[in-house]
Amino acid sequence: MNGPEITFEVAPELRLFVTHGRRQGRTKVITDGSSTLGHLVESLGVPLTEAGHLLVDGLAVPASHVPGAGEHVEVCAVRRPQRVPGAPLRFLLDVHLGTLARRLRLLGVDAAYESEDIGDPALAALSARQKRVLLSRDRGLLRRREIWAGAYVYSDQPDEQLRDTLGRFAPALAPWTRCTACNGALAEADKESVSGRLEQGTQAGYDVFAQCADCGRVYWRGAHHARLEAIVAEALREFGGGGGRAPAT
Repeated sequence: MNGPEITFEVAPELRLFVTHGRRQGRTKVITDGSSTLGHLVESLGVPLTEAGHLLVDGLAVPASHVPGAGEHVEVCAVRRPQRVPGAPLRFLLDVHLGTLARRLRLLGVDAAYESEDIGDPALAALSARQKRVLLSRDRGLLRRREIWAGAYVYSDQPDEQLRDTLGRFAPALAPWTRCTACNGALAEADKESVSGRLEQGTQAGYDVFAQCADCGRVYWRGAHHARLEAIVAEALREFGGGGGRAPAT
């Protein structure tokens, strides 16, 4: 590029996206004179899903702004909690985030998940069609223009992934109301109606059940319940919420 020179300053939270030589303080960038600010931000490595306000000489501008010579650009981080206008808050997770999807569902959060790699174009199209926030650790996927909305998942550890998602979007929590397997709604079920789906030991040892209205999976307070209860309790303690209590394996 051989055009106007501008300076960039990226928020500390976003500097992990920027190439190493440009991570500290102000960075000089020579533009081509026609590229939008959004394009230039992404050329630094920062997905626009992670950029909050874009400030030029202290004033907020849209991503479509074309910078002129001498302008100073500040790329701010997204404000939390982040509001996604225009649709109920729902999520779509890529193939690498299965544990996070199950934990969100455990908390009653609508979280669709593709257990097979259907490809970036299909995921982006699904996000747009169903108006879901696409969660991913794939920066390239989050740069696709057709996604409805997106967010980078910063950690590779499920506990931190959950905290990050809940802290960023503040979804309403309703634990034990959603199927962790398929995302369907759970309803109380009497023992007789689900007995055909239970092992003999389960029939003898448990009396309280719930069943998914979509896939038919049956839930009860089995051996893993204490671990799941701890996840739920921690999320409610830190992020609040409410809802019903249905048994879970």
